[in-house]
Amino acid sequence: MSNSCCRCWITCGAVLMGLGVIAGALAAHGLDERLAAVHRSSPPVDRLAGSISAPAKALDDFRTAVRYHVWHALGMIAVGLAGSLAGTRNWPLQAAGICFGLGIIGFSGGLYALALTGNSSFGLAAPAGGSLMIVGWFLLAAGTCPCGSRTTTGSQ
Repeated sequence: MSNSCCRCWITCGAVLMGLGVIAGALAAHGLDERLAAVHRSSPPVDRLAGSISAPAKALDDFRTAVRYHVWHALGMIAVGLAGSLAGTRNWPLQAAGICFGLGIIGFSGGLYALALTGNSSFGLAAPAGGSLMIVGWFLLAAGTCPCGSRTTTGSQ
């Protein structure tokens, strides 16, 4: 992978990490009132441990979105770093970066929008986004796996 391409993935990942931290700070310091207003008329949500209020469920969903957002932004940075290694495969790494980016938009973006608006239609994007995230990790592995590589250790 070219040096500029590697740097692009690292830059995108770093920007997404910053946005993830902002979203996490919002969840920790200012989202309660917004979620209470949006989900005021929603019924409680049944969970394994018992019933919780709709605003509490929305905050939990938002925090889940933040966690996955940050982990996959780190994955995007890993794509850029891996691309600078000898013996890596370009197309799986490029595809991994794209999957991580689209996965963040679909999964985390869908959960952010669901939590902030209460519109369950946004939640429909989460499974597709999550699937892209999973595929991204396998593509990262495929792009960095030395299996079948013509480059031997120590030679460049």
